[in-house]
Amino acid sequence: WLILDILVQFQGVKGGFGVFAVLGEANSLGPSDKKSLWGTLFDVEDPRSKAPQCKGRFLDVYQALELARYDIQYCDWRARQDLRTIVLLHEKVVEVLNPLAREYKSIGTMKKELAELQGELAQAHKQVHISEARVSTALDKLAYMEELVNGKLLEDRTKMESSIAAPSSSTSTQSLDTMKRPRKSLDVSGPVQPYHPRLKNFWYPVAFSTDLKDETMIPIDCFEEPWVLFRGKDGNPGCIQNTCAHRACPLHLGSVNEGRIQCPYHGWEYTADGKCEKMPSTRLLNVKIKSLPCLEQEGMIWIWPGDDPPTTTLPSLQPPSGFVIHAEIVMELPVEHGLLLDNLLDLAHAPFTHTSTFAKGWTVPSLVKFLTPASGLQGYWDPYPIDMEFQPPCMVLSTIGISKPGKLEGQSTKECATHLHQLHVCLPSSRNKTRLLYRMSLDFAPLLKHIPFMHYLWRHFAEQVLNEDLRLVIGQQERMINGANVWNWPVAYDKLGVRYRLWRDAVERGSKPLPFSKPM
Repeated sequence: WLILDILVQFQGVKGGFGVFAVLGEANSLGPSDKKSLWGTLFDVEDPRSKAPQCKGRFLDVYQALELARYDIQYCDWRARQDLRTIVLLHEKVVEVLNPLAREYKSIGTMKKELAELQGELAQAHKQVHISEARVSTALDKLAYMEELVNGKLLEDRTKMESSIAAPSSSTSTQSLDTMKRPRKSLDVSGPVQPYHPRLKNFWYPVAFSTDLKDETMIPIDCFEEPWVLFRGKDGNPGCIQNTCAHRACPLHLGSVNEGRIQCPYHGWEYTADGKCEKMPSTRLLNVKIKSLPCLEQEGMIWIWPGDDPPTTTLPSLQPPSGFVIHAEIVMELPVEHGLLLDNLLDLAHAPFTHTSTFAKGWTVPSLVKFLTPASGLQGYWDPYPIDMEFQPPCMVLSTIGISKPGKLEGQSTKECATHLHQLHVCLPSSRNKTRLLYRMSLDFAPLLKHIPFMHYLWRHFAEQVLNEDLRLVIGQQERMINGANVWNWPVAYDKLGVRYRLWRDAVERGSKPLPFSKPM
């Protein structure tokens, strides 16, 4: 949610960007311009011909939901026709009052024409209110139907998990109990415990490739250990312990010479695998410091901090086809990474928390839901056109449909013409610190990428949005440290956050297979 606010100021069009005037001179648009402008709004196909024929039949819940969706589409079409009528009537009023035509009409004729138009407008406005009531009723029906479907999915999932857990053992019983627990409560209370070693046995993105130049170093903390990234002689990235074996000096304070990192204290030099190859002013000893498996893929640097052998494949975090990356931002945040993930996997808080940035002016929906398969870590938000996915171990991907600059509209992302794609990586630096990697991509306005200093503007808006979250999440962290349970009472829209917590609990217990995980 870092960048939505700035899109208020840029209206993207294919191949560039421009400004759309909402208010202007009546004569600034010709008849053909007006017609093309209204075409996209009014020329919508009547959905009644495509609606399923269900008269006199009993419907199951899925068929009823599909019918309710067609009801919504019909209401939308009907409302557009009503609006077209009002627009045309207003045009007639303007025509009657046109000073150029007035001399050819008597006052009586004008009064009669205006009186007739007034009656027609009153009738049209009345029809709009009827359509508005129909839409409201249809939305209520749709929400009820989707609740029934979600309830059935949850029931099916519970039956499936019960059958999987049928072999009686203490481990399987404990796993089943944990899976059922989110219906009541999750225990995420403090003080914050040390990270379990099993959580380290994953590939973690730690930096963007563009930030790691040939002779630069990037110091990072990961699972409360200091590391430093740099490029070796072959140009490939390496990750070694950020502590010199000689006198424990931080290596990132030194420099990179011919693919080796040189300690600034006594000049000892280390390769990308941690071997010391130079010891000036003394005899060379066989010294090696700890290093981690390190790979580069799709513009990101990855490390494997665990003791298990690393897997051979890395997940893809690239934006979908047609998107262009506009911003890559790194921030160090004073919160535990699980709390930050909880926040990112929750959209229901937006109209209450982000009232000065991207959610300014949002109405509060009567019902917010995250709709997802019975077993999965991805889905979409209703009523917002936003698709979201948790990608283990610490990544959140989201695609946001934008119909107008800075506004969220539509029933799904597919129905929106333009989109914003986001990647959040929450690297666990320590028990009270997270390294956040944020990547933002757009499928419109490609010229924005080439505006000088644009990345400073993206970062400014990112920090604005994050600060709205941080004051709350830091408060949560303080109370959690003192024993409060931050997941004491989950509700329906907490589904994705709860599933992340269940996945993490399963990792720490060593469960196989892990819940919700997709095969690599």
